[in-house]
Amino acid sequence: QVQLVESGGGLVQPGGSLRLSCAASGIVFRLYDMGWYRQAPGKQRELIANITSGGITNYADSVKGRFTISRDNAKNTMWLQMNSLKPEDTAVYYCNAILGLKPYWGKGTLVTVSS
Repeated sequence: QVQLVESGGGLVQPGGSLRLSCAASGIVFRLYDMGWYRQAPGKQRELIANITSGGITNYADSVKGRFTISRDNAKNTMWLQMNSLKPEDTAVYYCNAILGLKPYWGKGTLVTVSS
């Protein structure tokens, strides 16, 4: 059974930082491309960062320079370090794993950026 479990969300003030984690089980983690998506209220889910099985990273323009995606294949874990957070970063953040055409999703963790 595949499980992706996000953690680390919460309430943070503008300018603050959070580190999200995604713990994977039931997959051969090192083979999967991994990504972080987010969905703000009333908006579509969007890809904000991804890291390939080979460690190549890509970022959406909206988070480039502020967020850093990383992974540790030995720990079956992916992270998203989020710095300089803005109110517009408020969303539910989802972990995604994909190999070929089969994606898996976590249930999400809520990040609220507010003073």
